[in-house]
Amino acid sequence: MAEYHEAPANATTGQKLLNWVDNRFPLSKLYNEHVGEYYAPKNFNFWYIFGSLAMLVLVIQIVTGIFLVMNYKPDAAKAFESVEYIMRDVPGGWIIRYMHSTGASAFFIVVYLHMFRGLMYGSYRKPRELVWIFGCGIFLCLMAEAFMGYLLPWGQMSYWGAQVIINLFAAVPFIGPDLALLIRGDFVVGDATLNRFFSFHVIAVPLVLLGLVAAHIIALHEVGSNNPDGVEIKAKKNAAGVPLDGIPFHPYYTVHDIFAVSLFLMVFSAVLFFAPTGGGYFLEFNNFIEANPLKTPAHIAPVWYFTPFYSMLRATTDLMVHILSAILLIAAVLAIVRGGFSAMGKLIVAIGALVAVALLNYFDAKFWGVVVMGGAVIILFFLPWLDRSLVKSIRYRPSWHKYLYGVFVFFFLILGYLGSQAPSDVGNYVSQLGTLVYFGFFLLMPWWSRIGTFHPVPDRVTYAAH
Repeated sequence: MAEYHEAPANATTGQKLLNWVDNRFPLSKLYNEHVGEYYAPKNFNFWYIFGSLAMLVLVIQIVTGIFLVMNYKPDAAKAFESVEYIMRDVPGGWIIRYMHSTGASAFFIVVYLHMFRGLMYGSYRKPRELVWIFGCGIFLCLMAEAFMGYLLPWGQMSYWGAQVIINLFAAVPFIGPDLALLIRGDFVVGDATLNRFFSFHVIAVPLVLLGLVAAHIIALHEVGSNNPDGVEIKAKKNAAGVPLDGIPFHPYYTVHDIFAVSLFLMVFSAVLFFAPTGGGYFLEFNNFIEANPLKTPAHIAPVWYFTPFYSMLRATTDLMVHILSAILLIAAVLAIVRGGFSAMGKLIVAIGALVAVALLNYFDAKFWGVVVMGGAVIILFFLPWLDRSLVKSIRYRPSWHKYLYGVFVFFFLILGYLGSQAPSDVGNYVSQLGTLVYFGFFLLMPWWSRIGTFHPVPDRVTYAAH
């Protein structure tokens, strides 16, 4: 049983109330551990605002979602009308709806930037592997949440986008057709699909998402935050056990984050009032037309934050499979000739390569497209073990590493653009190159991350007051 503490006789009413709560719930303890006495590195920069902004957008999405659900009808015959009712007749409904739709894009913008910061500064490296894994789980949940929420307005792109993506699951060998039927709840996207997507979007996925966010923050505060230098501040402490290069999160970084939130809200408000559709990227123009199962849009594409992965799916053609087969065979031959394996090792490499090539050519390219699309997200979970660099932060890596990161980002953006465009031969070849660059960046990381001349890492963080 926890020790009971009496409030001092001269304590104020507020202090007595807080003492009463602390004797029954560790409110002050939680505040001190996670805010007041949580010591963060003193050299945080611009890149460290996006975690807090992601929390802000999550709150915006939850609050606006609650108000939207009050007037939304998860019925295939009434869903589109209910959205129109929210936009035209519900007081303030239009801004709530636009906050939610624009907030979805804002969520992915800040999350992509947050993940890129982790990539640059090695925030996934020991001892923060679990922090990264929970973060990737959050990203996966966001994708599921966004996909299921996208169907709910029951517009043309909602309907046909869901139809295309769900049909991809039918390409899974043996269980594909039954899996697609299970997801749809019917033989076509219809009322049953809308109801189950609504249930997952409003209840199931948010519960998992909130749990992962809590786990992400708890894991982060257990091991401490990383910093642009990749130096562990807990290694250098004063006599009181306080990190020499750490400062309390409150008030220093709460003010830092409030400033970032102010800037974000100004930009968010400008988009909200002047360009809520984002030029057709945040809300497609076809989605203002009610779903019509008898009329297919000329070009079906997912929302912008899915387009890089959709590009990889479309790039996986028979030609791509043949190229991958050739690469596997060449790699196996080089490993056998120059790898220094024993006779048994060479035999295992040869058999493994032949089996892999046989599997690549046995299954349909559409199936491998689904595997590539899913693998592009799943591979992120293994990043802590793929990176073998001698240092964490890009600051102290060889200069050419920065150009490699730049090429990776460039092709990711190109994949995103091509995924939003109608298919073309040239676009398909560029998408195939971009897909190879994306996977090559991660799969070859154990090799290239160790190459080059690394700069010495300081014992303590580098910091200049500003």
